[in-house]
Amino acid sequence: MRVATIALALSAVLAGTAAHASCPGKPNALGVSRTVEIDTTGGPGFGFEQYRVHDFLLPKEIVLTFDDGPWPETTRAVLDALDAHCTKATFFIIGKHALWHPDILKDVAARGHTVGSHTWSHANLRKMKGDKAKEEIEKGLSAVKIALDSAPAPFFRFPYLQDPKEVVDYLGSRNIAIFSHDVDSFDFKFRNPESLVKSVMSKLGKKGKGIVLMHDFQKVTARAMPALLDQLAAEGYKVVHMTAKDPAATLEEFDQLAQAEVKGPVGSGRPTSSVVRTISTGQ
Repeated sequence: MRVATIALALSAVLAGTAAHASCPGKPNALGVSRTVEIDTTGGPGFGFEQYRVHDFLLPKEIVLTFDDGPWPETTRAVLDALDAHCTKATFFIIGKHALWHPDILKDVAARGHTVGSHTWSHANLRKMKGDKAKEEIEKGLSAVKIALDSAPAPFFRFPYLQDPKEVVDYLGSRNIAIFSHDVDSFDFKFRNPESLVKSVMSKLGKKGKGIVLMHDFQKVTARAMPALLDQLAAEGYKVVHMTAKDPAATLEEFDQLAQAEVKGPVGSGRPTSSVVRTISTGQ
């Protein structure tokens, strides 16, 4: 175990150096230090705010995640900021928004980011029972697939982080991984980009690493991203890109329900786990 840990740490150091080299003309860019592939069999949970089983991050490694998109102007502003650093993120998509703005969602995928789901309508699943909760999950997943013209990753984040056990169990039966966070930006509470950047960096400084939750739906987040990414790079953080071993499998019943909504053409000491493996580095 110790030998494997040392080897993984050395790999991450080398990858971080290569990540800078992989962004031509931008030696100080974040890049991507590692790409990990997650086996979602059984619905593993990630993010120590709620799920304290799997951890695949080394010190100073972060995963950038965004909820509630796609959305006009703000999502592409976030994408442009990520492009400027040649780095990648995971987007948890609301089904309705996917069908409203499929061109933006396709752009998210085309730029190499991972696409997961975030229910059909951002409903609080703790307030729903049985078939209603199932429909929110499945219809949202189907909507994302329809908008993308391909299956997304089987990655899911609960709206409001409200995760009733019966729904967690259901997602496990569907082999859909669930994601909380290690650092919540609470970006929706900010109006000033500088204050948002300062808050996120302060929280990361205390945690040392982690999955960062933000919202590409929020104007302040879009405005803050260039400075936030610059600061992350300046302080030596390394971005890990999450991918899935297999795509999500949607259910025909909910594919049909989602299609019926389309109006016209769809335009640090934590245990690691074998469910996650590094599939590439920045070299």
